[in-house]
Amino acid sequence: MSYQRGSLKKVKRREGEIWVLRYRVTNSDGRRVENVMPIGLVREFPKDKDAWREADRLGFSVRINDSPLPGRIRFGFLAEHYLRADFGADAVRPKSANTISHVEHIVRAYLVPRFGNEIAEDIKPLDIQRWFKSLHETGGLAWTTIAKMRGVMSRIYKVGILHEHVANNPVLHVETRSKTDYKAIVITPEQTLAILKSLPSPLHFTLVLTCAATALRASEMLALRWSDLLWEEGRIRISKRWANGEDGETKTESSNGYVPLHTVLARFLRAWRAQTPFASDGDFVFPSLKAAGRVPLSASVFVADHLRPAAKKAGVHIEDGQRFGLHNLRHSLKTGW
Repeated sequence: MSYQRGSLKKVKRREGEIWVLRYRVTNSDGRRVENVMPIGLVREFPKDKDAWREADRLGFSVRINDSPLPGRIRFGFLAEHYLRADFGADAVRPKSANTISHVEHIVRAYLVPRFGNEIAEDIKPLDIQRWFKSLHETGGLAWTTIAKMRGVMSRIYKVGILHEHVANNPVLHVETRSKTDYKAIVITPEQTLAILKSLPSPLHFTLVLTCAATALRASEMLALRWSDLLWEEGRIRISKRWANGEDGETKTESSNGYVPLHTVLARFLRAWRAQTPFASDGDFVFPSLKAAGRVPLSASVFVADHLRPAAKKAGVHIEDGQRFGLHNLRHSLKTGW
């Protein structure tokens, strides 16, 4: 195959007009087809020479000329293609920022280092399964984590088949265990009430009470603004979650909706609103007082400094290093109200 430089093109995307590098690739059945690599926003690289310079910095000239022979696509190429196709602006199913970060970590920290230089269609199911087993036995990864890794790897091949880069998916024949060894600490209603009594801060008290009474995820609670509390309707609107320092989509589509606002919980929330310095409709219900309400409080800091000590004081048995957080409080009061 002769050397190719490719060509630049401006393409309109939701985030604005972007530069893409157009080049030719050979798919699994030997046909030459056009492919593109996104370079960056036109407003950041206004001239074509700026776009070329960025493309060279990203190593695109090497990557587009490093394609294997027809039908011999490397797994690393397949994985990068998957990240662009399944998580880019043209993705059929938009993903949350947290999901994108998690999947990119699996791809670039595990899958590509192990299989990146291998021909995708030459990777054997047994090799994959043996590697997964070694990740558990010598790498210390939980089987639930490895099962997620298997799902990502299978998706890489599925997208590759869709775009005619490969013809088969070896991951379909690979087995993993989905059962986890993790056992969540169960909090009784009595222990929850004892925890509440030991929290002098009305902010912390109301946060724990809301979690226990509604079964909301911590990220969903932290994203709540006062406008999300629909007092007259007796419910709380859930439309986002706080992740990576910003609002994002809820973890699942079913999470996007409403939960009941019990009259007892509403009374405590009204009392907290009367005390908080951030009581406007657009303010966070559970703000970071140190950050002057610009962001919600940090769940991890709250758990380490306040919730975990309060739980131990209430008689909850938590071993050193054992996972414990707001998620352990979910449903602890909800079914009793």
